[in-house]
Amino acid sequence: QVALLDIDICGPSVPRMMGLEGEQVHQSGSGWSPVYVEDNLGVMSVGFLLSSPDDAVIWRGPKKNGLIKQFLRDVDWGDVDYLIIDTPPGTSDEHLSIVQYLSAARVDGAVIITTPQEVSLQDVRKEINFCRKVKLPIIGVVENMSGFICPKCKNESQIFPPTTGGAEKMCQNLNISLLGKVPLDPQIGKSCDKGQSFLAEVPESPATSSYQSIIQRIQEYCDLQHSQEEKIM
Repeated sequence: QVALLDIDICGPSVPRMMGLEGEQVHQSGSGWSPVYVEDNLGVMSVGFLLSSPDDAVIWRGPKKNGLIKQFLRDVDWGDVDYLIIDTPPGTSDEHLSIVQYLSAARVDGAVIITTPQEVSLQDVRKEINFCRKVKLPIIGVVENMSGFICPKCKNESQIFPPTTGGAEKMCQNLNISLLGKVPLDPQIGKSCDKGQSFLAEVPESPATSSYQSIIQRIQEYCDLQHSQEEKIM
C-alpha cells in the first residue's frame, strides 16, 4: 500500500501525471479521502482543491504550512507501507515544514533528484547540506536526463554534458549513494502529459530498466532500516 503526498503547493503536477486531473477530494467521518489511482496507490494534492488546473496558488509560508499539516493530520490514508512525499525544488517553507511535522516519525530518508550539468549540481549540494543540517537521512541521488540513447542506432549522446563529473562524481565527493541514472526518453514526457504509467507503456526502454533498478535499491534501503529498528526495539 503506497500513499503519494504532493506538497508542491504552488505547482501541483502530480494529478496530471497520475491521470487524476479533474478529480475531487471527498470528506468522510475519518477525514479527507485520498484519490486512488489503483487499489494500492492513493494520492493527495492541492491540485484536487483547485477549481481549475490553471489557477495560481499565491500563498505565503504560514498558509502553505497549515495545508501541509492538514494533509498529514486529516487525510485518511489507512494502513500504508510507504508514504512518498513529492516536494518542490530547493529548500523552502515546504521542506522545513515537512521535516518539522514528521520529526517524530523516523523518516527513512530523502531521495534527491539532479541532472548532470553543474548548474543543477550546485543547487543539489545545497539540498544535501539542508538534509544534513536538519538530520534527515539521504537515501541517495538520482541523475535524471542522463544522456540520450538513440532508439535506432542505440548510441548514447550527452544532451546535458556532465562538465564536472555529474552526479556520480558529486556522490563520491560527498559520500552519498548514487541510486541510478535515468536516460532521456521523449516517451516519459508524453506519458506524464497523458497520465499514463511510463513503465507499463514502454517496458523495453532503457529508462524503464533504470527506474526499476532505482525502485529496488530504495526498497532494499528501507527494508534494511526497518530491520535494524526492530533489532534495537
